[in-house]
Amino acid sequence: MNGQPQVYEYLDRLGIQYEYYEHPEAPTIAEASKYYRGEGTTLCKNLFFRNHKGNRHYLVIMEAEGQMNIHDIEHKLHQGKLSFASEERMMKYLGVRPGSVSLFTLINDVNHEVTLFIDSKLRHAAKVSFHPNLNTASLVISNEDMMKFINSVGNTYEFVDLYGEQE
Repeated sequence: MNGQPQVYEYLDRLGIQYEYYEHPEAPTIAEASKYYRGEGTTLCKNLFFRNHKGNRHYLVIMEAEGQMNIHDIEHKLHQGKLSFASEERMMKYLGVRPGSVSLFTLINDVNHEVTLFIDSKLRHAAKVSFHPNLNTASLVISNEDMMKFINSVGNTYEFVDLYGEQE
């Protein structure tokens, strides 16, 4: 299986079942959409930011088709000025290169330095799809298992209404 072996080991330890789909390299949502599978599954976009001072880091997860610019995200997250984190920061905090960031990269953030923000719409997704920390495969898990994973890694997280819908 393509991906980082520790992802599969971690999911297995938690009893999280997943559907595995191997595909050519897909470092962007446009590419990943070509290989998207899973009836009733929400493909997720994963964005990694740092604050202006560079002392805080954020992983933002949203529906793949969601269009939002960085200024909209800054406004919604209330974290000040944000910029995309560099490849060096991505490697340091998440252990992956650009194009492979996903929810599962939080297993590499052993010091829990990355805050997770999740689009509120994902609360209602039956299943979600993420790369297994390598962009040549995708895993589909249930929403319940996504929450089990999130709660197990220990990072601070918050659901955020990124598109103005009320919960």
